[in-house]
Amino acid sequence: MPVFRSRFVVSNAHRLEVRLDPLVMTTPSRDPAWLVSGAPHVWRPYCQHQTAPAPFAVAGAHGARLVLEGGGELVDGIASWWTSAHGYNHPHIAARVETQLRRLSHVAFGGLANEPAYTLAERLAGMLAPLSKVFFVESGSVSVEVALKMAVQSFHNRGDGRRRKIVCFENAYHGDTLATMALSDPVSGMHHAFAGMGIDAIHLPVPRSDDGGAFEDAFRAVAAEVAGVVIEPLVQCAGGMRFHDGAALQRLRKACDEHGAWLIFDEIATGFYRTGSRFAFEAAGVVPDIVTLGKALTGGTLPLAAVVATSAVFECFLSDKADRALQHGPTYMGNALACAAAHGSLDLFEREDFKLRVSNLESKFRERLAPLRARPNVVDVRALGAIGVVEMKPGTAPASTDFAARGVFLRPLRLPHADVVYVMPSLAIEASDLDHLLDAIDQVLPS
Repeated sequence: MPVFRSRFVVSNAHRLEVRLDPLVMTTPSRDPAWLVSGAPHVWRPYCQHQTAPAPFAVAGAHGARLVLEGGGELVDGIASWWTSAHGYNHPHIAARVETQLRRLSHVAFGGLANEPAYTLAERLAGMLAPLSKVFFVESGSVSVEVALKMAVQSFHNRGDGRRRKIVCFENAYHGDTLATMALSDPVSGMHHAFAGMGIDAIHLPVPRSDDGGAFEDAFRAVAAEVAGVVIEPLVQCAGGMRFHDGAALQRLRKACDEHGAWLIFDEIATGFYRTGSRFAFEAAGVVPDIVTLGKALTGGTLPLAAVVATSAVFECFLSDKADRALQHGPTYMGNALACAAAHGSLDLFEREDFKLRVSNLESKFRERLAPLRARPNVVDVRALGAIGVVEMKPGTAPASTDFAARGVFLRPLRLPHADVVYVMPSLAIEASDLDHLLDAIDQVLPS
């Protein structure tokens, strides 16, 4: 089957063009010297080393494609864990980073300041109003940890030591650090072995229209001890790509207002148009007290995440006592290069109608994935924004190597209750690459 190599080209008018050159997919070499010599020393993520195949050796990337060592390319269907929103090696983001590199790569954020971080904070505050206080970190998991610290310490600072619990939800996943693992589903989540460690988490079902007010009843019973409620709005991503509607989030907002708890939205995966709107909370018509951002913030270029809170949260930390301050400060907080990359990514989000682009992706996913509902072992098919999902019975999803044989990279979620073949590609994926990606799923899933 012919496939296409796409290349970013910057024209004289500084407009991004994409040229498609035909090529024939070749079988790539999977054992370059650096992979062979380094493999005994690398501990890979989410990997059972005793049984897992070798990783695909990537030599470069462009658009939505990964260029493999030894020849061949794969259409990346998950955009490097949902980060590469604009495609790999976008020249505008690269130019912003290169310019910043010549000036200042990094300076400690404690007692010092740099222009990219301060202007980025102002820019994010303008996008997220009334959330306006920005705390920078390097990773999504840490941003959730900081949000939890903000919630719990805000009550401690006000003399209410009872409020130390966090309400989270079944099928939740918020990261791999100690407190975020405690938020994961204690039964079906990948971190069930760590349930009860790190933070006092209470797991409730996500509100449903037919639950008869069960969420409100359960929340009311513990509300006096709850500092915050945390959820990925509209889509619980790594927990199984499970969707819920805006009405569920409106109920969370009402419960938090009634009982004086903070509402925290984890928009690390859902933000920046992934669910259709710029932020999922905008589509739901709900404003949280704290939101966490990451992944597409820098377009997948450099690690950066942010916690953005309202003034009401921030003011709980204002005092003439030093111990009332938020005692947190990552070494690379507010890194100038990462913040420059974020400016580049936000520039691109502002230049085009991403809402329309993602709407078109959703329509394509619905059209192409719906027929798969009749395939063996398929439990459900669903799509929202730039997320397409084929949920299968546990242990039945094809392997990544099966998809790679068709020229695409996909990494199904394998959870105790389901296998999930999902697509969350670059928002800028070319039509030919998108068709190739969806064709591969159609061809690989048993018929």
